[in-house]
Amino acid sequence: MILANTIKKGLFNGIQLTYDIAKIIVPIYVALSFLETVGVLERLALIAEPLMKLVGLPGEMSLALILGNVLNMYAAIGVIVAVGLDVKQLTIISVMLLFSHTLPVELSIAKKTGIRVAGIAILRITTAFISGIILNIIL
Repeated sequence: MILANTIKKGLFNGIQLTYDIAKIIVPIYVALSFLETVGVLERLALIAEPLMKLVGLPGEMSLALILGNVLNMYAAIGVIVAVGLDVKQLTIISVMLLFSHTLPVELSIAKKTGIRVAGIAILRITTAFISGIILNIIL
């Protein structure tokens, strides 16, 4: 009986989590497909291309970094899936997002501890880009 309840609860939680993630990723994927169709994504990529080239990523990944930093990792994953990356690029964007992600939430928590928020934000974003540059060189 306990095993059946555990399986039932786990299955429900798994379905709920999948639904929660899909609520974020699917709309972003659809929006990105639309933006790509009308040429907005291409313009954004061209603007970001010089900076993103330093870390070995296509310009479109600037959107993944923005969404990952402002919203959450699932939003960034939606962009990554929509664009498609090779293993090197996937490694670079993953490490960069690990250093800097969900900044509004995490910085608000840091602020409550008395940490200087601007310094932490700059440190995390700078560390993300430095790690991207290093990985682009060594991979």
